[in-house]
Amino acid sequence: MFKKFSSEEVSAQNQVKASVQRKIRQSIAEEYPGLEPVLEDLLPKKSPLIVAKCPNHLNLVLVNNVPLFFNIRDGPYMPTLRLLHQYPNIMKKLQVDRGAIRFVLAGANIMCPGLTSPGGALDDEVDAETPVAIMAEGKQHALAIGFTKMSAKDIRKINKGIGVDNMHYLNDGLWKMERLE
Repeated sequence: MFKKFSSEEVSAQNQVKASVQRKIRQSIAEEYPGLEPVLEDLLPKKSPLIVAKCPNHLNLVLVNNVPLFFNIRDGPYMPTLRLLHQYPNIMKKLQVDRGAIRFVLAGANIMCPGLTSPGGALDDEVDAETPVAIMAEGKQHALAIGFTKMSAKDIRKINKGIGVDNMHYLNDGLWKMERLE
């Protein structure tokens, strides 16, 4: 998704109205209850919230020119990896084995066998169409953020095909863009 992403891809930046800002804050608070104590620091009511529109129906939520969240069309908001590294426990986690790491870092989707092999780990409470953090065997921080195509139970049962769509991974365009100028 963000493989060749750069600031030139941003087609429009709009400062959103207070009502839209409240709606964004509310949907982020519902999606990530672990962020509730720090939500005021992340998305202050007084500072302007900017939504940057990008190709493929992608929206970036910026505060002080720093991308914090993104979503596609009207889907759920997902944090950027930089934000996830600051607050690692806000998302449900799936873990890939060591063999999958280099493919995930190249932008590949996460296949079911990489999650069900001995080095992988699944959280059975994860449903289909859920944003998840992709952890790596033996590593501390998340290496990607994905969107599940099937539930964790189905991933374990079917064990074939793509289990998680890779949305944003370490060293992609969004990771390299620390600030949007």
